[in-house]
Amino acid sequence: MRLKQIGIVHSPYKEKGDAPPQGRFKEDRFIIEIYPEFAAGLKDIEGVSHLIVLYWCDRADRNTLVTKTPWDEIPHGVFATRSPNRPNPIAFDIVDLISRQGNKLLVSGMDALDKSPVLDIKPYNSKTDAIADAKIEWLEKATM
Repeated sequence: MRLKQIGIVHSPYKEKGDAPPQGRFKEDRFIIEIYPEFAAGLKDIEGVSHLIVLYWCDRADRNTLVTKTPWDEIPHGVFATRSPNRPNPIAFDIVDLISRQGNKLLVSGMDALDKSPVLDIKPYNSKTDAIADAKIEWLEKATM
């Protein structure tokens, strides 16, 4: 398996401790720079209000299988959490697309660190990507 980095995130969060546990609740601005050889893939993106951004958490601990979250004092398996520390640290954010200037997208709603490699971008579709009754049982019982 080979992944191709298609771009890079320019983020106000320089170090791990700078990023919030959930970027959706912040209004910080980010620039997603798509490399020129992939810029044609941005055709018609201006008409998309929200994007799913897949990126690589290059500073994650890939040996972590059990972790504590900001939402609970009890440790959980990484596959039951959104922790960036996991065997394959692929992260995703659903972001608001504010504007496009050439091969650069101005977005908000991320928690990516500066210089995180971008793997893919997809349009978010509330008709197929939102499941109203989805649940995370441990989070419903969380102590924090």
